[in-house]
Amino acid sequence: MQTRATPATATPLERFNAAPADEAAQTLLTCLHSHAWAHRLTGHRPYPDLTALLAAADEAAYDLSPDDLTEALAAETLPALPEDTYAAAHTALNAAHAAYESRFGHVFVISLDDLSTNEALNHVLAAIRSRLNNDLDEERLVAAEELRHLARGRLISTLRGAGNCATSH
Repeated sequence: MQTRATPATATPLERFNAAPADEAAQTLLTCLHSHAWAHRLTGHRPYPDLTALLAAADEAAYDLSPDDLTEALAAETLPALPEDTYAAAHTALNAAHAAYESRFGHVFVISLDDLSTNEALNHVLAAIRSRLNNDLDEERLVAAEELRHLARGRLISTLRGAGNCATSH
């Protein structure tokens, strides 16, 4: 795709649409670390609006192969706890994460975008405990859906000018 000069007043989406393909792909990889997902979205630019990009991102996330999903999960990190979280909560969460990783072979992923900081810890602990009961195939589907939610939130954050995708939960 040929890039054009982008005016200084361009929106983040306009800058994304006009960016060189490798730069756009790198931006997308910070939202969801799947090269197939990033290249698919990059290859379908320009997007007329954020809604169209989000729809394409969702569709591409639904189409992730098992290897693409493994790649994306391997790059995820644990959500950060609020700084004033009690030591006992850290211990409980660390134990739950360890049990999850031992059972499923990847970090626990969950979107916390719609939760307050105070609700996040309880939500994460309850979700890990619940999801530990899933079989491997069922959990892979749940993890893929959570990755889709994370990528969506990160794209929204980035393309509304809030910065790097990787700063989300």
